Amino acid sequence: MYPLLRRTLFLFDAEKVHYFTTFLLKFLLKFGFTRIIFKKLFVLEDPKLERTVFGLKFKNPVGMAAGFDKNAEMLNDLAYCGFGFIEVGTLTPLGQSGNPKPRLFRIKKDKGILNRLGFNNKGVASAIPRLKVRKHPNLIIGGNIGKNKITPNEDATNDYVLAFEQLFPYVDYFVVNVSSPNTANLRDLQEKEPLTALLSELKNRNSLKENPKPILLKIAPDLTNLQLDDIIEIVRFTKIDGVIATNTTIGRDDLKTDSKLLMQYGAGGISGKPLAKRSTEVIRYLHDNSKGEFPIIGVGGIHSADDALEKLAAGASLIQLYTGFIYEGPGIVRKINEAILKQEA
Repeated sequence: MYPLLRRTLFLFDAEKVHYFTTFLLKFLLKFGFTRIIFKKLFVLEDPKLERTVFGLKFKNPVGMAAGFDKNAEMLNDLAYCGFGFIEVGTLTPLGQSGNPKPRLFRIKKDKGILNRLGFNNKGVASAIPRLKVRKHPNLIIGGNIGKNKITPNEDATNDYVLAFEQLFPYVDYFVVNVSSPNTANLRDLQEKEPLTALLSELKNRNSLKENPKPILLKIAPDLTNLQLDDIIEIVRFTKIDGVIATNTTIGRDDLKTDSKLLMQYGAGGISGKPLAKRSTEVIRYLHDNSKGEFPIIGVGGIHSADDALEKLAAGASLIQLYTGFIYEGPGIVRKINEAILKQEA
């Protein structure tokens, strides 16, 4: 049934469809009988799926990646799709409209999405009232934070600190996003010196809290091995809690989509199947060269249970979906969890 629905939805503008489908999902899940149906179809509960990672207990290892629920409007609804955790954001201190539209494109021949959204969100303060109303107490919520577009890189730490302090009481872990390709010069913050300074400041702030929260770093797939070595050193030095590998790629190699069409779409990061191989390579490199010293959340190109198992085998402790969820539908979450159980039997 979902392939037919997808075929229809894919006839329309990608960003408009996103808002339509999220509105529809929220509407459907207002009704008790619909929630029962969703839970029966998509939710798999089994103690063998539980994972304890960076001190948090996840009911299963499959999460929704940041970007889908930027403003924390869907977290209670997405729980009925079987996810073990939801990552909201990227949230910035001030609301911002992001880059000019159109800015979201499907590259269907490659089962991917190209986006240059640019951290469009309503701001941290807007999300807090919804984060306060958590209807699933065992659902882990992550807060993905970034800097505002108008903030120069030399002042970026202030933005991350503001977002961290405001969100602290309402999320279970934090993700520092310096790897989106859609905010000018943001990826410069991945360089060793500014990144070490940023993470050290957040770690110091965190240590002053009564109950510190895990802090993770989300990195780009386009880093070289030398840069990945730097990431390992930075994680060791700052003692942050883990890494999310990876964000979208600016690479355009080996795509089936016509190059002229890609040029028409313009700049942006690509997610989905084109990212699968590289994200797994990054996960494996980080895991092997750090000797498994820190947890990794694997994300990028997971469109099947086999894709998920590959990420876990490469060294990921948890995984996240986004584009795979859009292309394959909510049933993919349960399929992955069933495959994990089968593998562990």
